Amino acid sequence: MTGFLLVGALGIVLLVLSLLLGDLLDGLHLGVLDSEFFSTAALAGFIGAFGFTGALLLDLLHSQPIAIGGGLAAGLAIGALVGWATGRLKNQGEGGVPSTSSLRGAQGVVISAVPAAGYGEVRIHAGGHPLKINARCEQPLGEGTRVWVSDVLSATAVEVRPVEALEA
Repeated sequence: MTGFLLVGALGIVLLVLSLLLGDLLDGLHLGVLDSEFFSTAALAGFIGAFGFTGALLLDLLHSQPIAIGGGLAAGLAIGALVGWATGRLKNQGEGGVPSTSSLRGAQGVVISAVPAAGYGEVRIHAGGHPLKINARCEQPLGEGTRVWVSDVLSATAVEVRPVEALEA
């Protein structure tokens, strides 16, 4: 039973190290097993669940094969659950920041006047994020004018039209 408890304690130590050292430990696998199911946290969950479940089953049933089998089953279940959860947590923010190519049709307001032959600035809300970007228009627009993006000119500039033109 002591062996199982030591394995479980090793899982806890690995989990603490993973929390303290963050992505440093996850980078040690060198891309061989590039998946969240093989992350340090998932490995720590597997080792800890295997050790503690094995110790519990050995104490209750006094059978080494059942303790090993039950420990493996619990370790695989907990390791997979932790791997799935860490993958979801790490990937939840992806795609949240809009790119300029996705701004067509977005609405905003002029924050720096747009002259007829030049650029001003607009603040656009896209995907829940405020974005300040250079803008031009065929007609001059004063500060506070509500606009919508009619075209994307570059990564830092858009063409806008007044909202009134859209409503007309």
